[in-house]
Amino acid sequence: MIFYVVTNTRDSKIINFENFNVYLKDVIDSVEDELLVIDADYKIRLVNSAVQRKMHKEIESFVNKPCYKIFRGRDKPCIAPLWVCPLEKVLQNGKSVTTVHPESAYGTDAELDRYVKVTAYPIRDSSGKITAIVELRRDVTAERELEVQILRRHHQLLALNRISNAVSGLCDLDAILRVALDNVLEIVNGSVGGMLLLNDETGILTYRVHQGLSSTFVNEVRLSVGQGIAGRVAQTGQPVLLEDISENIDAAYSDLIRIEGLKGFVSVPIKSKEKVVGVMNVASHKARRFGIDDMYLLNSIGLQLGTSIEQANLYKCLNEARERYQYLLRQALTVQEEERKRIARELHDELGQNLTALSLNSHASSEIIEMGGLENDELKEILRKIHTIAVHSNTELTKIIRELRPTLLDTLGLEAALHSLSESNLTPKGIEVSTEFKELNHRLPSEVELTFFRITQEAISNIVRHSDAKKVVMGLECDDNECVFYIKDDGKGFDMSQITSINASGRGAGLFGMKERVTLVNGECSIDSKPNKGTKIVVKVPIIKTNPDE
Repeated sequence: MIFYVVTNTRDSKIINFENFNVYLKDVIDSVEDELLVIDADYKIRLVNSAVQRKMHKEIESFVNKPCYKIFRGRDKPCIAPLWVCPLEKVLQNGKSVTTVHPESAYGTDAELDRYVKVTAYPIRDSSGKITAIVELRRDVTAERELEVQILRRHHQLLALNRISNAVSGLCDLDAILRVALDNVLEIVNGSVGGMLLLNDETGILTYRVHQGLSSTFVNEVRLSVGQGIAGRVAQTGQPVLLEDISENIDAAYSDLIRIEGLKGFVSVPIKSKEKVVGVMNVASHKARRFGIDDMYLLNSIGLQLGTSIEQANLYKCLNEARERYQYLLRQALTVQEEERKRIARELHDELGQNLTALSLNSHASSEIIEMGGLENDELKEILRKIHTIAVHSNTELTKIIRELRPTLLDTLGLEAALHSLSESNLTPKGIEVSTEFKELNHRLPSEVELTFFRITQEAISNIVRHSDAKKVVMGLECDDNECVFYIKDDGKGFDMSQITSINASGRGAGLFGMKERVTLVNGECSIDSKPNKGTKIVVKVPIIKTNPDE
């Protein structure tokens, strides 16, 4: 063994075993790790200053004392299950040994929250026999904690990936929540939990899926935002960890919680783009069942679930819109076919008969004139009948044409057409109509004018049939970028929350039809109605500027 010592000169001198004792003390004291020399009889022969500082003792307190007595306070060498003495391992296999074990307070078996890496090297005599070991001790608590953190993060990533794989491809909200809850409880080795979703309109949290909770508990728990533990989680967006929820005086439904036997409790928000859409609760019948790591893991899962829930809701809306479109398309085709039947019937019943009568009378008058058998008065009467039939036929034909396409809209413009439409349909019913049209500097695109006209037709039809209104107000205001049209009445109104789809009787088809029609011109249609508060329809349509030359 050779040590190199830098002297005051520029040269280095090699220190051999002849002067080993002279320099040994300084060399081992320069080692930052704790260093001990222990012979085959477990007696300490040498310690460095790091050991002395650790134990606050002089070197005389160590030399020739058994290591197990000094460091463990034991009467015999350390054996399993405490830990296997590295001296025994070195003596058995003749090689260096490294081990990591929890550190104990010197002189006791009480473990501290620290870890020590122990490396033992054999020392041999001239014949090669192992007579002692050099033991180096290093505090590796920080490294151990880093390893634990890495493993924890790895576990969390695996859990998140597991949840992601479980819910990927699912579009049904209940299926997503059930699969997620099953995986969450398996990950935290739990059996009690549930997910509450927040109703945006009422602000109430209710259980959507649950496991390990009684139906009584699930049915009775209704939490407003800010109420109880879950309510505060929904309000703040921050997770909560409780060692024993049954002892928490702020917990809502405390009697039910005690009946359920809930103790350890974690509540985390289910968030989508910083918006809380629900709360996930995981509970245990044992206190202090969950730790900070569990809370952080569940919080990460809650953030991931929020995105999945939002996607499921979007898919649901898309599916409902598709079904609504298909229904409206069927309705439109049905209405179109019915309209064709009506027009054919009217043409046959009214114009057909009139034209037949006109033809017969014309033919008869021609023959009579040729025969000269009638007086002038009789001839005049026949001609008057012919004229009356012709006028009536023209009126009927104009009516049919007007219903097919509003000619006023083409000739006089949108304002005149809406005035005419409201006066001809509402005024005869005793409904007072007032308008608030601001003068337009130019004609709107034809598809926009037609949209406003058809919306007004549908709204007036609903007012006449359902509203019992006395007053109706229509208004139109346009700037260079947008047109806003509205029509409101003082009728009995209705509950908008009850119309979420088109039912079998066709109820709701008119409202959804209006919205679909406005969507075709890239506009927005909002309908506001409450019982006994009337109804207001607002349509906003962007005006796309085009090159006049085009």
